[in-house]
Amino acid sequence: MGKKTPLHQQHVDLGARMVDFGGWDMPVNYGSQIDEHHKVRREAGVFDVSHMTVVDIEGAGAKDFLRRLLANDIAKLKGPGRALYGCMLNEEGGIIDDLITYWRADDRYRLVVNAATRERDLDWIRHQAASAGDVTVSEREELAMLAVQGPAGRERAAALLPVEHRQAALALKPFACGDFGDIFVARTGYTGEDGFEIVLPEERAADWWQGLMDAGVAPIGLGARDTLRLEAGLNLYGNDMDESISPLESGLGWTVAWEPEDRDFIGRAALSAQKEKGAKYKFVGLILEGRGVLRAHQPVICGDGQGETTSGSFSPTLERSIGLARVPVNCGEQVEVEIRNRKVPARVVRPPFVRQGEIKVAL
Repeated sequence: MGKKTPLHQQHVDLGARMVDFGGWDMPVNYGSQIDEHHKVRREAGVFDVSHMTVVDIEGAGAKDFLRRLLANDIAKLKGPGRALYGCMLNEEGGIIDDLITYWRADDRYRLVVNAATRERDLDWIRHQAASAGDVTVSEREELAMLAVQGPAGRERAAALLPVEHRQAALALKPFACGDFGDIFVARTGYTGEDGFEIVLPEERAADWWQGLMDAGVAPIGLGARDTLRLEAGLNLYGNDMDESISPLESGLGWTVAWEPEDRDFIGRAALSAQKEKGAKYKFVGLILEGRGVLRAHQPVICGDGQGETTSGSFSPTLERSIGLARVPVNCGEQVEVEIRNRKVPARVVRPPFVRQGEIKVAL
């Protein structure tokens, strides 16, 4: 038996198909995965993401600590109430995890890290904090987390907040956040659609879940979460990157803040050497042009080189198979993917495939 979120019984009562995900019992779908996907793209859906790990970093040394811990630079944020996406690297420049950092107040920050990497992440963060000075690291196991995504999601979720907080929550700009009583709301997500990610006391999760159901927000499982993030061109840890892969090889070079030059973040020397040497691979999107379905770890043949798919699935929005792949830098626009001993033609594109309900690639 895996760990259970505070909403486990609600998922069972809704007839969800439960699967093990990083040691947690999680809903993969509640019926039609494709219908769930379309519900988020066209209206509003809610994901129980309480399996993810909330970590609060506090103290006078928190900012300097995070500037060393992360490859992106939180000093780019103009003030509290903003968020930043980036990677936490090892000394070799490999990605320990990708995460969002929220600046809540002067000396208070919040990280949300992946469930599958929880223990390793916490060990790494605490080990680095031990020598940082005036930094407190707190895992917030008593909190639950919901992601309400889709064009109607913010309005329906804000209606569950106390009246005095609703307009302030709706006024949050993308990648902004705020505390509204004991409810933390961020305008972030993992679907390519607008929405809120909401952190709240676990004893309030069931009431919020039911309130969202009553407001017409559909329950969405991990299956649709994966096809939504893939269409949005968003990386999945363990598939598209891991500790052996750097941001420069994962389409995440834009998350590395090289300035100022004297900021010595963990992994900087290794990344600098890789950058100077020149990357051997680039990270691309693929649209399959023949019969089949793209999956992870399929060979990609391009000219006299070879790469590999890192993620792949059928896209409900594009109605064809799409994927992400790491291929040689000289790879052209036409490739072949080896699927069950067949070479199937595919076209190289630049992700995202879909963003804010709009198809972004030529079909």
